[in-house]
Amino acid sequence: MPELDLNSDVVTLTAAVCDIESVSHHESDLADAVEAALRALPHLEVVRDGNAVIARTDLGRAERVVLAGHLDTVPLTDPPNLPVRRENGMLVGRGTTDMKGGVAVQLRLAATLTEPTRDVTYVFYDAEEVEDVHNGLRRLGETRPELLGADFAVLLEPTDGGIEGGCKGTLRVDVRAEGVAAHSARPWNGRNAIHAAGDILARLSAYETRTARVDGLDYHEALNAVGISGGIAGNVIPDACTVTVNYRFAPDRSGEEALAHVREVFEGYDVVLGDTADGARPGLDRPAAQAFVAALGLPVTAKEGWTDVARFSTLGVPAVNFGPGDPNLAHTDDERCAEQQIIDAEAALRRWLDGDH
Repeated sequence: MPELDLNSDVVTLTAAVCDIESVSHHESDLADAVEAALRALPHLEVVRDGNAVIARTDLGRAERVVLAGHLDTVPLTDPPNLPVRRENGMLVGRGTTDMKGGVAVQLRLAATLTEPTRDVTYVFYDAEEVEDVHNGLRRLGETRPELLGADFAVLLEPTDGGIEGGCKGTLRVDVRAEGVAAHSARPWNGRNAIHAAGDILARLSAYETRTARVDGLDYHEALNAVGISGGIAGNVIPDACTVTVNYRFAPDRSGEEALAHVREVFEGYDVVLGDTADGARPGLDRPAAQAFVAALGLPVTAKEGWTDVARFSTLGVPAVNFGPGDPNLAHTDDERCAEQQIIDAEAALRRWLDGDH
């Protein structure tokens, strides 16, 4: 079984974590190595759940915080972009940005912070890069929510070293325009559903987006057509046309409220929900969050996309995104991460969790 030396520096540890291949659904070798390394630390309680590993301090502190990151990566390139190599201050290879730099930071802190100022739960989970039904953090939230309970959480996804608070929710619907089929040579015998869909597109074009201020951060909503389909043949007037619409909504709205709003926008049309995921409030009014921002000394911006911080929000735990790596380099063939960002991320979180020692 591969072994991880948690006494090595965080950059060397990142390379070692990356070199244990862990493409989604094949995380067992890395999960085994993480579990073995953490079980050797007497100050931690360790739980294994599938290919997720959870380690916790139990010092009776007034607050508990979570540091979380996923173990899996997208598939390797051909030829494989592993093992990791070091070039001009960068670690180059699969997983360096998304997100094994963050995982290595968690492991270093778990090993070296024996008496943090807050109790800490370290969560290493599986299957983030594939369909939501397989997501290990989702599984834990549904089957072992007590393991994720906390006052505040940090997801160490790559943020280029910045802090991104909470996240927006996302919703997808199909808006259907009805028509009457006819031969295209005699269109007056029918009603063209694609033409009728012009009103749906016009409503989208005229829609005025909302900017919502939530816990001190501005979230910019968006409502857009992301697909359109209709017609069965080149000589048939289509009797149906479907416009697929994506709504990115601020975390002051629930998924139900977001759907009700979209139905209002498209009143008179059949609106069918495809999928939805609530956003997450950043919780910057919480003491642990305020201490986090103060310790890092970085500005906080709203997370305009959706991330797994929303899973913590579902459990009543506010969360932010903070981790090493430029997200624009995630999943690329030449994925790479600046070594200094990994070092700085470890130092920043250490200031937060060990500031009084």
